[in-house]
Amino acid sequence: MNKIILNYLLKNFLKTILMWVFIFYCFGIILNLFEEIEYFKNIETSILTPLVLTSIYMPSMIIQLLPFIIFISSMWFMIKIRNNKDLLTMKVFGYSNMKIFLILALTSFILGWLILFVANPITSSMSKFYEKTKSNYARDIDHLVTFNKNGLWIKENLPNGDRIITANRPEGLSLINVTIFHLDESYNLLEKIISKKVDIVDNNWILNEVEIFRPVNGIFKKEKIDKYQINSIYNYEKITTLFKNFDTMSFLDLVTDYNSLLDSGYNKTFLKQSLHTLLSYPFFLLMMTAIASILTMNTLKKSDNLKFIVIGLLISVLVFYLKDLSLALGQTERIPLILAVWAPVIALSLFTFVGVLQINEK
Repeated sequence: MNKIILNYLLKNFLKTILMWVFIFYCFGIILNLFEEIEYFKNIETSILTPLVLTSIYMPSMIIQLLPFIIFISSMWFMIKIRNNKDLLTMKVFGYSNMKIFLILALTSFILGWLILFVANPITSSMSKFYEKTKSNYARDIDHLVTFNKNGLWIKENLPNGDRIITANRPEGLSLINVTIFHLDESYNLLEKIISKKVDIVDNNWILNEVEIFRPVNGIFKKEKIDKYQINSIYNYEKITTLFKNFDTMSFLDLVTDYNSLLDSGYNKTFLKQSLHTLLSYPFFLLMMTAIASILTMNTLKKSDNLKFIVIGLLISVLVFYLKDLSLALGQTERIPLILAVWAPVIALSLFTFVGVLQINEK
């Protein structure tokens, strides 16, 4: 009988999670599809392109919303088994509130780790493909920035041509081994600038140890200058902000290639925040299941599902607001960043510890 009850709990709990994932996925497809259609309305492309891109984008969004989905799923499942008297039947066969809670919470916890190791690498690759595809269709590609294994590449539109900038890597507030090409409107090379180090603190870039090649009678002549200055629409803050896309960085990338990513020039603060946010993910799923248990398992009386769903929505909004507030405090260095990432989990743990002890007495 214990095995039957365990199978019943796991099967129906996972089925409920899948049901709500499907509901959120469908709503997400509908809402995001309008945005994609608006984006592509003046671009000659297949009518299937917005739908395909929306389908690729939604899995990463579902992972972000999964704590909220787990919370709703847990409440829905526990209200259901309470209203149809299955919860009472389980108690008759020796299943306490604590035992049921532990089964559901551990299921959410294990699901979180499976997502990190299995689903997250796939969705991060899909997010990269999504961004790359949309950038190819961009209506305004006068200004582009990309970062790959060959370093940093920047394209800027100038009044009388274009500027293409390449750099081996960022280092602190500077770019290392920079080459700048100035082109006219016909893409003829006007000058080539080489610099060992470029300070990009603001939009006035300071180039150090500069070599400038300019055409004189069809032959490029070299000129050496200690310092040179150019004006760019980009600065350090703007460039680093462009690469703070959490969805394109998988958990396995952060764990296995953390030092390589640092050496490549990725911002250490961003990498640290991303890694600890993902590490806290399974614990956050567990806590959301715990909150749902506290709200729904304190009585065996039949109740209105709508009332609990509304309460659940309000609590979810509050939890996510506090999570974002804590992260903002960490990003502004009001509190240590790692503490800011884990603070919501720690706070919810203290709250749920007391609450779970209370429902165990019911």
